[in-house]
Amino acid sequence: MEKGKVLKIWEKALLLALSFSLCAGVWAQGRQDSISSSLVRLHVLAHSNSRQEQELKLRVRDAVLEYISPRLEGAETVAQAREILLNEMDGIAMAASGAAEGRELRLSLGEENYPTKSYEGFRLPAGRYESLRLEIGEGKGENWWCIVFPPVCLSAVQSEPVAAAMTKEDYALISSQEGWELRFRTVELWGQLCEKLSAGRG
Repeated sequence: MEKGKVLKIWEKALLLALSFSLCAGVWAQGRQDSISSSLVRLHVLAHSNSRQEQELKLRVRDAVLEYISPRLEGAETVAQAREILLNEMDGIAMAASGAAEGRELRLSLGEENYPTKSYEGFRLPAGRYESLRLEIGEGKGENWWCIVFPPVCLSAVQSEPVAAAMTKEDYALISSQEGWELRFRTVELWGQLCEKLSAGRG
């Protein structure tokens, strides 16, 4: 009888822990989805980590930003930014190609897993984001990340456009306002877990 009671207590504790984890996961996924739906990010991958290829990566990045930044100025929503980018893919590719010195380029627009990334005044948690991805050559060199919508890649003040594009709750989370640090960590860990699970399925 005692053994049965102990087992029931253990089962209840396990069920409680599982319920808490599921609730935390649902909340974290909701917050990550809300944050990511406010942004379009840029991801440039160099051919290799040699100094020459890293310098070339930055020249390609500059050419792409010079091309897309004025075209995104009129965008007020992620949907508008996405439509502009889709319509400008050929132009973006040409701008990148002009700086790539004959390297093969692969350009795409879609969802991509990102690690946690710090910017001036805020951090973006790991997770899936709308991404303009540009691979140079084999794409095995160090990455370069930025946010193209709202446009902060060329801005000295990065936090204001991002704050304007998000809800107060989302911005409080990523800017680590008082009382939100633990919640940011929850979203960050959830994003990392989802990325590992996704990589495992691949």
